[in-house]
Amino acid sequence: MLLFQSSRSQDEYSLKYMSGHMGRSRQKAGDDGDQSLIGPPSSTGGDLLDQNASKPCFVYMLALFSGLGGFLFGYDTGVVSGAMLLLKKEMNLSALWQELLVSSTVWAAAFSALAGGSLNGWLGRRVCILLASFIFTIGGIILSLAPDKVVLLVGRIIVGLGIGIASMTVPVYIAEVSPPHLRGQLVTINNLFITGGQFIATVTDGVFSYMSHGGWRYMLGLSVVPAVLQFCGFLFLPESPRWLLQKGRSQEARHALSRIRGGQNVDEEYDSMRSSIEDEEKESGGGGIVILRMLRYGPTRRALFVGCGLQMFQQLSGVNTVMYYSATILQMAGVRDIKRAIWLSSATSATNFVFTMFGVWLVERVGRRKLTLGSLLGTGLSLTVLAFGFLMSAQYSPPITLHPVDPQNLTCTLYGSCEPCMLDPDCGFCYRENGTAVYDSSCVPVSAASTDHAAWGSCYNQTGQELPDSSLWAYNYCPTPYSWIVLLSLILYLAFFAPGMGPMPWTINSEIYPMWARSTGNACSAGVNWICNALVSLTFLHIAQMLTYYGAFFLYSGLVVLGLIFVQGCLPETKGMQLEDVDHLFTGPLCSCGASDPPTDSSNVQYTRNQPETSPAHYGAAGSGAIAFITVSTETRSAQALNTVCTKCNVRCVCVHSSDNGDQVALNNFIQSTFIHNFLFALFVSYLHLKLLKYRFPFKSKARQKLQFLCVF
Repeated sequence: MLLFQSSRSQDEYSLKYMSGHMGRSRQKAGDDGDQSLIGPPSSTGGDLLDQNASKPCFVYMLALFSGLGGFLFGYDTGVVSGAMLLLKKEMNLSALWQELLVSSTVWAAAFSALAGGSLNGWLGRRVCILLASFIFTIGGIILSLAPDKVVLLVGRIIVGLGIGIASMTVPVYIAEVSPPHLRGQLVTINNLFITGGQFIATVTDGVFSYMSHGGWRYMLGLSVVPAVLQFCGFLFLPESPRWLLQKGRSQEARHALSRIRGGQNVDEEYDSMRSSIEDEEKESGGGGIVILRMLRYGPTRRALFVGCGLQMFQQLSGVNTVMYYSATILQMAGVRDIKRAIWLSSATSATNFVFTMFGVWLVERVGRRKLTLGSLLGTGLSLTVLAFGFLMSAQYSPPITLHPVDPQNLTCTLYGSCEPCMLDPDCGFCYRENGTAVYDSSCVPVSAASTDHAAWGSCYNQTGQELPDSSLWAYNYCPTPYSWIVLLSLILYLAFFAPGMGPMPWTINSEIYPMWARSTGNACSAGVNWICNALVSLTFLHIAQMLTYYGAFFLYSGLVVLGLIFVQGCLPETKGMQLEDVDHLFTGPLCSCGASDPPTDSSNVQYTRNQPETSPAHYGAAGSGAIAFITVSTETRSAQALNTVCTKCNVRCVCVHSSDNGDQVALNNFIQSTFIHNFLFALFVSYLHLKLLKYRFPFKSKARQKLQFLCVF
């Protein structure tokens, strides 16, 4: 049962049953002048859906070339995981410098994503994508030639600027050129490219990890290839028709739309776009600073809150901690060989890529809301298992049996086991191994020249005092038999995250804003995403030192629970709806957004503007087997006239209206075919009757009446 209630009086709508769905012609209004609530096909109805039912190859080509921006996003954020293991060895990077090289890209992306809203409004989607690919090219060249860590930092910042622009522009562009029934899948393809870029990055890391020197240059520099390919491709691709219309370039918009739709007749879609953009400008008050208009206008303010909240909880779930530090996390879990850690991290990236494909398949079948809720639930459980894996490793951490005395070792001698020794960045674990048994273990200072060996003692192998294989040196990890738990939980985490919380924040944000606010809304939400991303990536190693590894992941799992509550309470379903109508889901109170799923099939029923008879506030549709409950305000009419309006439905419907006393319920055209339907309907009507008895109106002679009707399909 789907419940829609009226709350607006200025912008009025009438319910239209889409032509062709039932295969029947619509009845005309009666001689009494009453207009049917179920009228003839509108300009956004039947023919338009038939037109969009086709799948022109050009739309897919647009999505693929746009998705290269997502690929670069994924590659440049994912490649640092393996490159960091080589860089910290070759350049002797401290924990602070490691965090800087990771987080600098993210902070730059946050800045350019926020600025991208203005750039998108000024330059357009196509030019912004060209700009992003050019920046990716310059950044990749600098990274591949960097002589030191300072130039490397500059290159990472430049790449971050490209990532930020691409991350907020590509989903908007794809959403605006896609037909409604393909929009969710095509926008999710962008996320598939992101995860594909991360997977290719880890494979590239693995291949070049065998180079004795400079392998990281090839890892970081190969991003130039897809950047050049995207730049060349977009020189010949069209601008978003919606953006062109907003700028008053109507002829270019019509030509671009016709090209995107494969030369089909686009008159109806074009007219619908133009009228919607004009009406949105009027509703928002027109003119002025866009973000201030969004905050003043209730629906966009609520949509912005939901969009930014989704992006925030995506990052607070710790996903980029897993992606950026996957190889490091596996080392922390006891995988001591660098090459093995890199290849195992590619397995986690492959999981992310494969399960994102499930998201592409599920998004238009399950819907955005259910997919997001299920993803958050599985993600939270996986993080808990990951935390328990580290907890088990800590509980059974090898004890320290030797305490060598040395002035340099005043701090390290305080630790009694490997776990606290590993949490101190100035100390390392030196030990011997017999099978799985650890003996002659000690916590000693790490060398100031390199983290590959101790400052002195048996693990200071450069002195030649001990044979290289007589003692083992562990920095940033402890030998443990529980590494498999961490690897398994990482794979489970990404398997749950990839189809839902990975693509859905980007997909939903590309849909929930009206045209005039879309660039700014996506810029703000993308900015929130990157700011939270930066905070998480910049603080992970320090949080792990303060809270221990398992404490950090318990913290992330708690934040996922908060995200689950947020989505359950505030996220509505947008599956199958026209872009121009999604913002009507946010006309009501925010806390009730997620109270029930909206229509499962927008091709059945929809609202059309400028019908003075009615004013349901929430756009919606009743899908097959659903019950739509809509409150409509009309001027006083006779009971016969009210019933006439209800019976104009060319579908099975039930009409309910209240009299002046508020306690009379009339049911007309009650059609049910099964006992279950009759039983559920009786329960609903009983509840409604009690509500009407409790809620009485002090009607005047020419007061407004409430007409409530149910259309049961």
